[in-house]
Amino acid sequence: MATRIARALPALLLLALLSSSATAQERPPAAYQTAAIEARIPVVVLFAVALQESGMRWRGQLIPWPWTLNVAGRPYRFQTRHQACAALDAALGAWPRTRIDVGLSQINVGYHGHRVERPCDLLDPYRNLAICASILREHHREGDDWLVAVGRYHRPAGGEPAGRYRQSVEQHLARLTTSRNTSSFTNGRGP
Repeated sequence: MATRIARALPALLLLALLSSSATAQERPPAAYQTAAIEARIPVVVLFAVALQESGMRWRGQLIPWPWTLNVAGRPYRFQTRHQACAALDAALGAWPRTRIDVGLSQINVGYHGHRVERPCDLLDPYRNLAICASILREHHREGDDWLVAVGRYHRPAGGEPAGRYRQSVEQHLARLTTSRNTSSFTNGRGP
């Protein structure tokens, strides 16, 4: 039992760092704030995207999970970064890179793998969030609602898939900003 707890401790510490119950009075965790501020995007938008992409229920709360892979439309969650990296290496040998999404923000290896030295680098939560924030910034146009950039993040070509994704992320935003005016986070005014 003690060994199992010791093995789980790094994951639990990281979980505490990268997630929170994020009510309207709370701010997303520091890792999200850092990435969002550096990219000049609303932190709550970045956190909502991570909830959408890698969110899982843990102790009654929806939390983003850093060691999540999606391979050909099927999600996989791992207890450690090492386990996720081994599975990612195996998936890269079996599937096209464009069918593999990695980490907190589910960065697609085929379309964004050039942003890292090797695919397993996408499992670094801080790097993953920085890349997601950068992609969101690239998809945002002056005067656009941030939800438009969120849809482009999911599907740059737009259409119904981007619209459905936007709606899902908007639901996370609504939960995160229940007592605030959500438009202040989505209309381009930034973090």
